[in-house]
Amino acid sequence: MGGSSAIAAGRARLALVTGASAGIGGAFARAYAARGFDLALVARRAERLQALGAELEARHGVKTLAIPADLSVWEAHVPVLEAVAKAGRHVDVLVNNAGFGVPQAFTGAPWERQRDFLMTLVVSACGLAHGVIPGMAERGWGRIVNVASLAAFAPGAAGYSLYPAAKSFAVKFSQSLDAELRDKGVKVTAVCPGFTKTEFAAASGTQHLMDQAPRRFWQTPGEVAQAAIAANEAGRVVVVPGWHNKLAAALMQALPDSLLSSLIRRGAAKYRLED
Repeated sequence: MGGSSAIAAGRARLALVTGASAGIGGAFARAYAARGFDLALVARRAERLQALGAELEARHGVKTLAIPADLSVWEAHVPVLEAVAKAGRHVDVLVNNAGFGVPQAFTGAPWERQRDFLMTLVVSACGLAHGVIPGMAERGWGRIVNVASLAAFAPGAAGYSLYPAAKSFAVKFSQSLDAELRDKGVKVTAVCPGFTKTEFAAASGTQHLMDQAPRRFWQTPGEVAQAAIAANEAGRVVVVPGWHNKLAAALMQALPDSLLSSLIRRGAAKYRLED
């Protein structure tokens, strides 16, 4: 997909990226800007969004819209989409990337934290998709990328109790949307990265634990974003970037649940905080 593909009726297409202030979201914003897309940047930290927008406008000549938003609140997608409409635009590409982790046991963290997790990763992502899909289908062109995780293929383990379930949801949701929308010109992809060099661990309070993990198989946010966009344009519904992650995903789908659960639980215990 080259930059010229972003032009429609004399105006660049618009990519809305959640969690755009850092990490994988920032990498998606940069990758789409390099392809000529205008950007609607969504995250809680307005100053970061504005700084990223200024950078992308200067570097690529695209237009950006900073939309500060907390996607953990009820109906958070509504003011986001209203801000896009108020600017006289519509969403051509949706990247549902916003998220965080809760490394404690399910009842070891306050319910409000677990609820905010679900609102951000599941409810708001669905709300945004529900809001943009009708326009994409009517125009006969649209792209949706849901950022899942290698954890989508893993059994649950103590700590991060909702994380595998939420990421599995992102994969199944993407597959369902693809079945509904492929013949309407809308391509949907779930990208399932493994360890990625982002601020995720610092935000969840587990950076000191992640620093102990082997670094040879870590990917950069840019590698994840580029793999996801290429897969989306090729019509692939589920993509696992990196040969080592592909191998891990294949093993998780092939090994007996009893053996896999034991291995995952031992590995996950290293990244769980005490309740």
